[in-house]
Parts: sequence; structure tokens; C-alpha cells
Amino acid sequence: MLAPLREALAGAPGPRLADIGGGTGNYALAFKNEGYEPTVIDRSAEMLARAAAKGLETVTADAQRLPFQAASFDAAMLVSMLHHVERRSQALSEARRVLRPGGQLAVMVFTREDIADAWCLDYFPSSRPWMYETHPPVEELLSELPGARHIPVHFKDVQDASLAAMMAHPRLLLDVGRRAQTSYFERMQRDHPDELAAGLTRLAEELTAGRAPTQPGHASVLAWVKPGV
Repeated sequence: MLAPLREALAGAPGPRLADIGGGTGNYALAFKNEGYEPTVIDRSAEMLARAAAKGLETVTADAQRLPFQAASFDAAMLVSMLHHVERRSQALSEARRVLRPGGQLAVMVFTREDIADAWCLDYFPSSRPWMYETHPPVEELLSELPGARHIPVHFKDVQDASLAAMMAHPRLLLDVGRRAQTSYFERMQRDHPDELAAGLTRLAEELTAGRAPTQPGHASVLAWVKPGV
């Protein structure tokens, strides 16, 4: 999973990296080990405490109102978090603002196209409307980052711990600990617990019968460079 982000951040003019909406800092730690100097920014104090325990610099802030001066960072990344913010365009604007000229921005998202064939939506159909609402088409996202490159992401392992990463390994969806790591199942448990239970029962039965789907999920990384010298 690091490869497409690494590609998007390549050529950054320096090591300072803003991990916006970075949560517990797993990605920030990986890039710190590659020589970056990451700052994990999130509005969840609980998640940031876990990031700090990994030796990472943290700042409590909303992605839509970053407490940094313009041109404070050489690179920035927003990983699987845009669907959680109220104003996506504002979060992207703030990410661009804090980059210095020539700075690299990597945005990992699940676009409408990425989720269109996600088999899990058939097991939990109540999720389809809000998933479509919160995951815009790739062209809409690219229009907010003029000049950005689209890098397809194909999950080959489950290190990312996202729903898309687990779709190639459907048995993992039966693990309550794995499900607890995804906002998708958190919302299903909160809003549609009966449907969640029924879908998991169906999946367990189909796994036993050898009929469960194993089509892996996929995502997108948008790579953008701030104009200037």
C-alpha cells in the first residue's frame, strides 16, 4: 500500500510531511522510517495519543482548518479520510495551502468507481446510498485538484486494514476486531445492526459452502504538485 503513496510523494522538496487526518499514525510511521519528518494531524485526541506513543509528532486540528502558516510543509497526505470531513473542498484547499511551492500532495480515496463493484454492498444494502453519497466520481475529485495524476491502487495484502483490503479475504470480515477498525462497519453497527448481523450470517454460510466472493477491493491515489519554483 505504500507504493502508490510513495510514488505520489516522490520529488518533494524536503522531508517535512503533514499526515492530515492521520489517526493513529501508521502511515506516518512508515514514512518516518523512510526519512520523512511527519506530523500527524487529527481531530481525535484518542487516536493522536496512539500516534504519539509511536514516537510521532502530533497536532490536534481539523483538516478543514489547519493551524499552520502557508508553505509550512514539503509534502502532505490525506489517506482514506476525505469521506469523513464535512467540506471536502475545504480540506483539499487547506492541504494545498500549507505546502511550499513544488510540494507534493498524495490523496488516497475510494472513488465512486472504486466502490461500484464492491461485493460487500450486496450483503449490507443499506450502506449503498451513503457510500455513493460520500464517495464521489474520480473526475469530480480531479476537478478539485487541477493537474493531478490518478494512480490506481490494487490491494495485495491487508496491512491497510481497510474494508477494501479485506475484501479478498472475506473470512476476515467475520472477525469483530477487524471490523472494529473500519468506519464502514462502525456505521453499520450503529445504524443497521440487524442487517449487519444478517449479512454476516449469510457470509459465514457462503464461506462454509465455498461460495463466498473473493474479489479484492481497490482505491485511488491522486498525486498533485503545488506550482512554483
